[in-house]
Amino acid sequence: MKKSFSRIITLTERNVKEIVRDPLSLIFIIALPLVMEILFYYIFHNLTEQFRMKYLAPGIIVFSQSFITLFIGMLIATDRSTSFLTRLFVTKTRASEFILSYLFSVLPIVFTQGILFYLVGGIIDVTLFGTGMLFSFLLSFVTSFLFIGFGILLGSLCNERSIGGVSSLIIAGQSVLSGMWFPTEGLNKNIITAMSVLPFKNATALVQNALNGIKDVWSDFALPFIIIVAYTTVIFFIAILIFKRKMKSR
Repeated sequence: MKKSFSRIITLTERNVKEIVRDPLSLIFIIALPLVMEILFYYIFHNLTEQFRMKYLAPGIIVFSQSFITLFIGMLIATDRSTSFLTRLFVTKTRASEFILSYLFSVLPIVFTQGILFYLVGGIIDVTLFGTGMLFSFLLSFVTSFLFIGFGILLGSLCNERSIGGVSSLIIAGQSVLSGMWFPTEGLNKNIITAMSVLPFKNATALVQNALNGIKDVWSDFALPFIIIVAYTTVIFFIAILIFKRKMKSR
């Protein structure tokens, strides 16, 4: 157990160094959503409920997490192309240890996103500050695992040239299917059903409801939480299998 933990820590430190070497990408996944949060609030918050800070700030947090899919997917795809993972895989390092090291290396980004977007949102609308914000912030780590899992899965499947395009589907899915930019009441029932089954809207709703108060424990918290955990568990399970198979094949 100690040796396994030591390998995970060593790999995590290495991954963090690789992340820091690309500061432009770090700035992009933090600065772009922050600019969107500020601009969209001041332009649209008087027009529709969606852009009031109590909904916009948690929505932006989850939306920004979708960029981590591209970020971590690119890191894994690059490691695979340079045979870095193949060389390590001949040692006693297991696939689960690799994946945990990638997960731990991006958690500081998740922490920074949540703190920054809620801090700015709270400065604009002080009613955000409270126990609801803390609960919402903690739940944002649950939703981040979903997008980290997507990144690990896609990074294991795709090469450096294709990872960008494939990962952008997750970003687009979170943008279009989460309902964070528009009200969903007037949409086709089949589309609403699909959105309620997929993880994107549930991730946004989970963090938003935690901030604004849970009125119905099942529909506002338990159901979206179960859906997110279920998707995350399945994605990580598949990612470990594919990651292990890819490394063995090389």
